[in-house]
Amino acid sequence: MHMIVVGCGRVGSTVARELSNTGHDVVVIDRNADAFRRLGDDFTGRTVVGIGFDREVLLSAGITASSAVVAVTNGDNSNILIARVAREMFAVDSVVARIYDPRRAAIYQRLGIATVATVAWASSQILSLVMPDRGESEWTDPTTKFVLVERRVPGAIAGTTVSAFGERDIRVVLLTRNGESEMPAGSKLIQEGDTLHLLGAPHDINRFDFASTTGQGGHS
Repeated sequence: MHMIVVGCGRVGSTVARELSNTGHDVVVIDRNADAFRRLGDDFTGRTVVGIGFDREVLLSAGITASSAVVAVTNGDNSNILIARVAREMFAVDSVVARIYDPRRAAIYQRLGIATVATVAWASSQILSLVMPDRGESEWTDPTTKFVLVERRVPGAIAGTTVSAFGERDIRVVLLTRNGESEMPAGSKLIQEGDTLHLLGAPHDINRFDFASTTGQGGHS
């Protein structure tokens, strides 16, 4: 997958290295060329010097609608502008913006822009948002029979009810929408962009991920 990381600070460089190490095509944008030293000599991606919300800079980074854009500069306004340019000008669906002020996060999530707020978990949270099928779990029971995972709802399965997940032996334990979380009733309709915490057996979660990505075998 083509990944564009804007901002080469501690979080941005960590995300870029991990994405590159897992085989993704990574381009890092930063206005300061010295920042790229954080990537290390073994970084195999590309670097572009420039402002991340500049159209020509994004084009030079190879942005397309199928890219993923991660905005992790040190300014909320810049990150949101980068995210909105990627979403509105280039029709990029996978966009994540780092937000320092948590009061703003809910506002931007209503615009359909996924946000992360704290340094401690920013890198892993960003990766889970742009790569929801990474295969990692947040919790595994002692017998390894069940896992708890976080997934963002794609268009392929939007419009179905929470109870429909039971057909795949998966339980929706938490639904987050517009910055608000709830334990949803079975009749609740899920929407594109919702974040779900799902509990189920690993093979059932894998089947769900396949259906979410391909649109095959989805819920009804």
